[in-house]
Amino acid sequence: MKKILISIISLILLSIYGLYQTDTLPELFPFVGEDSDSNTMVTANENELASLEYEKPNNVIYVNDNKPTFTEDELSLEKGSWQKFSELDQLNRVGQANAMLHKEMMPEEEREPLYINPTGWKNKKVSNGWLYNRCHLIGFQLTGENNNPKNLMTGTRSLNTPGMVDYENEVASYLRKTSNHVRYRVTPVFRGDELLARGVQMEAKSIENDEIQFNIYIFNVEEGVNINYQDGSSIIERSQ
Repeated sequence: MKKILISIISLILLSIYGLYQTDTLPELFPFVGEDSDSNTMVTANENELASLEYEKPNNVIYVNDNKPTFTEDELSLEKGSWQKFSELDQLNRVGQANAMLHKEMMPEEEREPLYINPTGWKNKKVSNGWLYNRCHLIGFQLTGENNNPKNLMTGTRSLNTPGMVDYENEVASYLRKTSNHVRYRVTPVFRGDELLARGVQMEAKSIENDEIQFNIYIFNVEEGVNINYQDGSSIIERSQ
């Protein structure tokens, strides 16, 4: 009797396990893919980003099926390589940053220490270091832009590394090995009058071919920390 009971339980467990195999994911989650860290990535609408709530483990999600939304004019090489930053808004918050990247823009000098405190900068020590980084919208390695208040936002360690840096590295590697251009756009996403961005949208498209192409949103979150986006203050969650 005991052996029969164990067999029945085993069959039930195997059936449940089978429902969650990767080959069933498209059926259960119609817009699911996986990134290099095996975190689920779900497609979102660009207009919904500010209202999205973070749900583990989806710290990075696709926007528009991972396809950038540049217009034909925005992909033009008529002006060569360039970068442009938005003016700070009435709350001193950064806005969208745009560029047509080329390896001629990449710096040769070392980056100097950052000293500008963006909105929401209420930093504190957490278990793995400091909670916040001064995050470049257009990474220093791409254009050499550094202590520019229009290019720096407050972001968690996770948002900056591995979040944004992984995608910046992909673009930088492509630029270094080619003489091609990459259209690049980074948009901090705020909710209402909050001083700390809820996340950041990154879009890129290589001009001369389709080797680089992405449109993603990264949540500005940190594991084990409850963040107040209104002012950037935070509470470290107690271990259960």
